[in-house]
Amino acid sequence: MTIEVRPASDFADTAAVIGPKSPTATVCWCLSYRIPSALNNELRGPARGEYVAGLCRGAVPPGVLAYDGDEPVGWAAVAPRAETSFARSRKIPHVDDLPVWSLWCVRVRPGHRGQGVSHALIAGAVEFARERGAPVVEAYPLDNGDARVDLTMAYPGLRGNFERAGFVHAADTTSVLAGHPRVLMRRDLR
Repeated sequence: MTIEVRPASDFADTAAVIGPKSPTATVCWCLSYRIPSALNNELRGPARGEYVAGLCRGAVPPGVLAYDGDEPVGWAAVAPRAETSFARSRKIPHVDDLPVWSLWCVRVRPGHRGQGVSHALIAGAVEFARERGAPVVEAYPLDNGDARVDLTMAYPGLRGNFERAGFVHAADTTSVLAGHPRVLMRRDLR
């Protein structure tokens, strides 16, 4: 399998990875950290997909997609931290005042896991941010050690995968997800 990572500018491909099976379902669409909570609560059913379609058409797509040939097999959300709820988080600290980008979701479609897709997504998200002038990319993965993680709650990624991608531990957080602490990892691009 050869994985290619591209900007998520194709809405149909983005929907294939992060959209619900039912268009009327109100699911994340990877908007929870991207938009203010009031808007997140207001957008229901198809309105969530319509919002993401607008992001895909924007000057800066909302993240990157991994492809196996023409098939979209994975997604990573990456954007300037200032445009996310991480800019205001009380649980995830700011290490400095650099205009960092946040990488907060890595999702691989069933049937494609265990084939290096998440590693390609992390590398592709870093390159996407670098090409847009990011001095640093931050991630907030689970620090699970050797413990297994429920895949539905592994969306922030795992610390070990970010370490393999050149990220270093920058700070502990008070955020906990699926019983595992999250840590702040950074990759300096300067």
